[in-house]
Amino acid sequence: MEKLYGLLGRTLGHSWSKPIHEAFGCKGYQIIEREPEQLEEFFAREDLGGVNVTIPYKRDVMKFCDCIDPAAEAIGSINTIVRRDGKLYGYNTDIDGFLYMLNRAGIELTGKKVVILGSGGASLTAQAAARQENARQIVVVSRNGKDNYDNLSRHALAEVLINTTPVGMWPKVDGAPVSLQLFPKASAVADMVYNPLRTNLLLEAAKIDAEAGRLITGNADAEELAAHDIRFIRHTGGLPMLVAQAKRAEELFFGVSIPDGTTEQVLWDLRHRMENIVLIGMPGSGKTTIGKLLSELSGRPYIDIDEEISREAGRSIPEIFAAEGESGFRRLENQILSACLLKSGQVIATGGGAVLWSENRLAMKRSGRVFFIRRALEDLPKDGRPLSQAGNLEEMYCVRGPLYTGAADISVWNDKAPEETAAEIWREFSAYPGN
Repeated sequence: MEKLYGLLGRTLGHSWSKPIHEAFGCKGYQIIEREPEQLEEFFAREDLGGVNVTIPYKRDVMKFCDCIDPAAEAIGSINTIVRRDGKLYGYNTDIDGFLYMLNRAGIELTGKKVVILGSGGASLTAQAAARQENARQIVVVSRNGKDNYDNLSRHALAEVLINTTPVGMWPKVDGAPVSLQLFPKASAVADMVYNPLRTNLLLEAAKIDAEAGRLITGNADAEELAAHDIRFIRHTGGLPMLVAQAKRAEELFFGVSIPDGTTEQVLWDLRHRMENIVLIGMPGSGKTTIGKLLSELSGRPYIDIDEEISREAGRSIPEIFAAEGESGFRRLENQILSACLLKSGQVIATGGGAVLWSENRLAMKRSGRVFFIRRALEDLPKDGRPLSQAGNLEEMYCVRGPLYTGAADISVWNDKAPEETAAEIWREFSAYPGN
């Protein structure tokens, strides 16, 4: 009889589990949505081979298991159930995925003071991992517990910060559970959120890390070095955990061993599918042309933010500027850009001034790889561009240039045929680090 494998939960419309498990070889993997009163009937199915279990059922399904793995029993929740010889066996592979995520990022818990944000099911996994790795001290922060968000200063000496809350998770991607400024000794941050790829918490860690790198590499004088408490912060999002726990579940489903190299390949493939290609640069730098060519090369949908703004407003960009000024235009630009960036796997060409708002720069980096399209100022056309016509391009670039550079992951000169520039970007975006 054909066996049923899949993800069991209540609302699973945006889960990535199906493509992950299919990539590991489980081609018939299904998304299974059930209400609480339907669980008993579901687990009585004779064709059940194995399921992963997600929110809100990780604890509820324990009563249906004939045997529960001791590690899962200790955590207090399960996320994987396998039927063998008519019995249901429960496991928790989240801890395998969590430790893989930490090891991959070079984050160690042994002997460290670990602060865990959140007290739900994901927190139980982090707590179990911290105990297993012999953390020196484990602090669980909740809304109403003795350690809460109003007295975080008590734990300013935390060395590792772990976010197990949904703060920053799609679709409510703005905000962060805490600021890293509250933890001046933290040298590592792990965020279990995987969508978006980079939460605001991780972007803050990356910014601190990059600033430390700038100072250490010799760009700062002795006075500036003395004025800074330099620290590097290792950081990771939750996507490696998601993939690695699925790999362990596959091993339990089918009694096989999957090498970590396969896990890395699946992780890269998934990241490649999820990540947006975002193009920034001066007005007239070629973003539209290159974006359309990239769409053809990649098969990804192409989004032109200026076109989306005109469509939404029912007016051209010059007409919007004339009626509402630059501030009105920027507000509309922020709304539309933020909404577009919530989707995955696109090519997005932004307007030349999109980088002027810090909210836009954050939104780009949360879900995309940002490419700065560079072109000599004397080669930039001005027709149909209100600010280019009204102002001095050199002055405009003096303001925007540092913002482009700061927001970009990669800079690409558009000083050749646009087809070559698009091909260069696609090669860079698609380069697998294992090759």
